[in-house]
Amino acid sequence: METQTPFDRKGTPIGRVRGLGSAHRGPHHWLLQRFTGAGNLLLALYLVFSVLLLPDLSYDSAFRWLSQPAGALPMALLIVSVFWHARLGLQVMIEDYVHGPGRRFAVILVLNLATFAGAAFALLCVARIVATAVGLDMTQGIMQAMQAGRPGGAL
Repeated sequence: METQTPFDRKGTPIGRVRGLGSAHRGPHHWLLQRFTGAGNLLLALYLVFSVLLLPDLSYDSAFRWLSQPAGALPMALLIVSVFWHARLGLQVMIEDYVHGPGRRFAVILVLNLATFAGAAFALLCVARIVATAVGLDMTQGIMQAMQAGRPGGAL
């Protein structure tokens, strides 16, 4: 029978930890949280300054701004970034505080579904604003063309 010395692989703290999981994904997850956080900050600042530069804070002014690419694209990027950042942070909390592999899997599955559903709904709302504005522009153009073709501009 062999006796273990303090320098044996299983007797050291690192030896006891080896084989208990991957340590390769932590830095990637940490970096993703930092990148999405920085993106949130930049996009939120852009949003704040853009709103402050609007001529007034009426619904029509905000609608016109959000229907343009300079308003809709950063808003869509902010939505994606905020929901992704929230999902990453909540995933870390779940991994730390929810015990049991089956329960953890279920909670992370619900988290992913809620995150994707929330982001999809928000993006759909932005797309609807853009589509409504495009539809209004097309409708106004058609109405003007119809009025131009009729005598006296009457319909």
